[in-house]
Amino acid sequence: MTQPVSLFIGGDFCQSDSSEWIEVTNPANNQIIAQLPCATAEEMERAIDSAHDAFASWKEVAVSERARLMLRYQQLLKEHHDELAWLVSKETGKTTVDAKGDVWRGIEVVEQAANIASNMMGETVENVATDIDSYSLIQPLGVCCGITPFNFPAMIPLWMFPLAIAAGNTFVLKPSEQVPLTAMRLAELFEQAGAPKGVLQVVHGSKAQVDYLLAHPIIKAVSFVGSVPVAKHIYHTGTAYNKRVQAFAGAKNHMVVMPDANKAQVINNLVGASVGAAGQRCMAISVAVFVGESNTWLGDLAQELAKVKPGAWDDQSAGYGPLISKEAKARVLALIEQGKAQGAKCELDGSHCEVADHPDGNWVGPTLFSGVTPQMSIYQQEIFGPVLVCLEVDTLDQAIELINNNPYGNGTSLFTSSGGAARKFQHQIQVGQVGINVPIPVPLPFFSFTGWRGSFYGDLHAYGKQAVRFYTETKTVTARWFDDDIPTGPNMSIQLR
Repeated sequence: MTQPVSLFIGGDFCQSDSSEWIEVTNPANNQIIAQLPCATAEEMERAIDSAHDAFASWKEVAVSERARLMLRYQQLLKEHHDELAWLVSKETGKTTVDAKGDVWRGIEVVEQAANIASNMMGETVENVATDIDSYSLIQPLGVCCGITPFNFPAMIPLWMFPLAIAAGNTFVLKPSEQVPLTAMRLAELFEQAGAPKGVLQVVHGSKAQVDYLLAHPIIKAVSFVGSVPVAKHIYHTGTAYNKRVQAFAGAKNHMVVMPDANKAQVINNLVGASVGAAGQRCMAISVAVFVGESNTWLGDLAQELAKVKPGAWDDQSAGYGPLISKEAKARVLALIEQGKAQGAKCELDGSHCEVADHPDGNWVGPTLFSGVTPQMSIYQQEIFGPVLVCLEVDTLDQAIELINNNPYGNGTSLFTSSGGAARKFQHQIQVGQVGINVPIPVPLPFFSFTGWRGSFYGDLHAYGKQAVRFYTETKTVTARWFDDDIPTGPNMSIQLR
């Protein structure tokens, strides 16, 4: 029988008493690899209470000791890097290279969490008035929670709980029900690093468990990454319960190609950025905007995309893995058919892709559309598959207008050899993360992940300094001390009588 996935409550890995279970499958063959419990209300309450109890002592732990915990943790993550990547591949279908990148980007955030002390510094002004000083203190919120998606089962949990805990909070993690195994291993290693009992909890389930977290009065802050409808629900529900919320949503990332760009660089980067990870990443390039004569490169792009073959995680020749589920594959195939029906030209069709050794996997081959207009479904919706749609414009100004009229604002890039074009683009574009001759401009952890507009609901973003501000509150102290209160010592002078 398939092994049931444990809960992690109060520092103990325990089996759930739930009567509701979800099957976890390997996307490469759709075989069941685990049984996931939907945590009961009692188990959810126990996890939140445990985190609340642990917060009372954890917030008093010296910031330097919290940083040392993260140093130990990142070392364990590095030692178990390949094992974690194997788990990522097993439950997402990612290729080995892609899975290793998932783990490594998470480790980088943990390394930044080890630098927590410098990010917890307040500010001081002496003599704001006569003999009065003011200074600010950065203090943790309490119990925070994270709700994470399927596509980055290592990286995105590591965006959340290490920084929150390093800042003095405790944390309840609810990973995607499609990929729970990596999250459980992350929790095991965190315990081995010396985390006190109750500082981190891991619960499982679906919408009911998420709504329990959103409504619970002890939860002070909610971090989420996922689809637009769920992000809206989490943001509006969480804020209605007076919680701090950061909800990262969908995207439609454009790459603008200028005629003066390096053609080989453009094509190589477009191929990898569009179909890498089967297009299942919120920073994937899903729209190519060819400016002027660069549209003549479309044929070469189709030839290079056709060379990319999906395959199982251990196939070293595979360019990417399967989609996460049968339902995800069906949705992508439906959008491809809509694109054809609405008049786009399908230059390369991956609808009937097969992988010989894994006939039951959720495979979709590289797919390329030209002649796309902004009114088409394949432009308006986030496909989240290995599908690249191409539009043509005459000028850079038209490309900027096109992108700014799109409701999403996660990432965009411009390929050009013109410094003037790059300066104009990065200044005028209304997108949070901009790449210049870089296709997927995900910032390193000392910055923050700064999606805009319809790609983000909230104020403070993930990791970097903004995340520390999200997981903390500022207290300002104004203090006055009187000279008359300065104690005087004993009078040692000779007294004359």
